[in-house]
Amino acid sequence: MSRRTKNNSHEPDATGSELVPVKFSRLTRRGILLGLSAAQLVTVGIAIATIITALYAGGGMWLAYTAPIWATAVLLTWVPVAGRPVIEWVPVAGWWGYRTTIGQLLYRRRIVNPRPAGTLALPGDQARLREYEDPTTGAGMIHDPHQNTLTVVCEITHPAFVLLDPAEQERRVTAWGRVLATVCRSGRIATLQILERTLPDSGTGLAEWWTTHGHPEDTSWAATTYAELIDRAGPAGERHATTLSLSLDMRNATRQIRTAGGGIRGAAAVLRQEMNTLTAALRSADLTPSGWLTPGQIAVILRSAYDPAIAATLERHGQIGHDLATAGPVAVNETWSRIRTDSAHHAVLWISEWPRSMVYPGFLSPILLSSGIQRSFSLICTPMRSDQAARDIRKKKVEHISDQAQRAKIGQIEDASQTAEYHDVLQQEADLTAGHGILRYTGLITVTATTIEDLDAHVAALEQAAIQANCETRLLAGQQAQAFTAAALPLCRQV
Repeated sequence: MSRRTKNNSHEPDATGSELVPVKFSRLTRRGILLGLSAAQLVTVGIAIATIITALYAGGGMWLAYTAPIWATAVLLTWVPVAGRPVIEWVPVAGWWGYRTTIGQLLYRRRIVNPRPAGTLALPGDQARLREYEDPTTGAGMIHDPHQNTLTVVCEITHPAFVLLDPAEQERRVTAWGRVLATVCRSGRIATLQILERTLPDSGTGLAEWWTTHGHPEDTSWAATTYAELIDRAGPAGERHATTLSLSLDMRNATRQIRTAGGGIRGAAAVLRQEMNTLTAALRSADLTPSGWLTPGQIAVILRSAYDPAIAATLERHGQIGHDLATAGPVAVNETWSRIRTDSAHHAVLWISEWPRSMVYPGFLSPILLSSGIQRSFSLICTPMRSDQAARDIRKKKVEHISDQAQRAKIGQIEDASQTAEYHDVLQQEADLTAGHGILRYTGLITVTATTIEDLDAHVAALEQAAIQANCETRLLAGQQAQAFTAAALPLCRQV
């Protein structure tokens, strides 16, 4: 399935004493003509051509003979399945059948013949990724030679947003808007990914607290017992970890890369400039970047995503699992609606509709603060250049006006949703004219569980949490493996 996203212009408000509600643009559902997509127009054309040919050839009898053809075309065009016309499922099912035939739904790690040095041991399209360690910062950079991108990951710490007073929340929202505006103005950023994960608590925080506040010289029974209890403490809860991934578009930065020396070293030098700019913007927004992750730290995140059972062990023991060459899964089995990796089952949900009404910035709290569910929430932001955004907005305006004229000719009434989409386009044009950036958002949620029964229960619970957040979610059927890499890994991958 092609990636469908929300277009939303970011317009930071002046800092005020009250929290200001915001509104997302609607997900456009317009087609090429009268709301029909290209595939629907093809099937409609087949149905009309068949009916006309039958009427000219033999009248009503031939119309009955050709009924299976034009009736099937009509069903493919207008009958919905899981919210989409049947014809739009044909490419998904066809690609799924092809992958099933050639055995791409199963992945097994090659033990005797490992992958070449410098590559990531990941399944599917991610096998082409290459690792590069920046000699200046020590950061691990992931190079995609096909997409011409170079990605770096940073861990972010921040206070609990929901516990702040409204004035402080509004100030932080405005500051975060400036961070996104910085990304939009760069022109060299391909993708910005915010990944928020729930992880089992390994007890490391307790151990660090005891090291800081405890008294090693105290040999009393209580102190000894307390130290042993903390030392043996295993996962007793869950914690939240947030990473921010920045992907450099090497095509748009060709001139700067050539000036910096060319090749991967030149790209790393250009990416360092973007890293410094983003770090300064994050600190001005009262977010604390914990440093750009090394290849070993990225390896731990990848290993924990595919093998959640080992996550606590990797955190407690310093250097175990700090090798990108072995950080991938040992086995992956993909089915139509879920994916099975080393020690867990996963399902990926797509946020197909953001809130249509005015909501406050903390509207995602029911999803992000859901307890007892291991999940990853990934927000993929794709900045659009000003000239590209202007062309896209002009194209949408022309399409809306043309569709409105066609509906008026055939006597079709324009509904409220079409009017709202047109007003969103006008608002985006006004924001772009005022100097704001245009971001394209994609929200993905990965649900993880040890059994299929628990997975189904957790997916149902998160779907209800999304309803409380005024969002609509859809299970990404037929593409779970690709969606998992985009939703659970901080590599700025696309679906």
